[in-house]
Amino acid sequence: MEILTPRLKLRSARADDLEAMHAVLSDPRATRWWSTPPHDTLDQTRTWLDSMIANGPEQPDFVIERDGVVIGKAGFWKLPEVGYILHPDHWGQGFAGEAVGATLDHVFATRDIDDLTADVDPENTASIRLLERLGFVKTGFAERTWHIAGEWKDSLYYGLSRAGWSARLRT
Repeated sequence: MEILTPRLKLRSARADDLEAMHAVLSDPRATRWWSTPPHDTLDQTRTWLDSMIANGPEQPDFVIERDGVVIGKAGFWKLPEVGYILHPDHWGQGFAGEAVGATLDHVFATRDIDDLTADVDPENTASIRLLERLGFVKTGFAERTWHIAGEWKDSLYYGLSRAGWSARLRT
């Protein structure tokens, strides 16, 4: 499966994405708000990548390529929750919004699903801005939802309806 945007290619993960995804998942800046601490070993990333590959097309989750180089991932590890991570060298250039927007288009076009969700750390202001730009609205808050590397994290919950996505595209 492949999705092309003006600057990116989103495609199914492959075993040869290991080094590139390890560069993302081992970077403490990239994983600051991720669901796991930075990966210490290639084996950790291999396990993560193998599970992404095994998930198959039923869960539309994609690696993101820019100019032939894998820079992150965007999509749905498990519908309806969207997730994304990019290597920090590619932050601030609109790639996350472009990639996540393409995955939202894909899911609403190919799945009979009316509502998507996101779980974001309240301190992750860049991700909050991205979700809100894409039309997500805050639906809730919970304390101490993630225990990562000995630290408790809170969650802001966001939702996006099919109608909300369609309305955003019309404006």
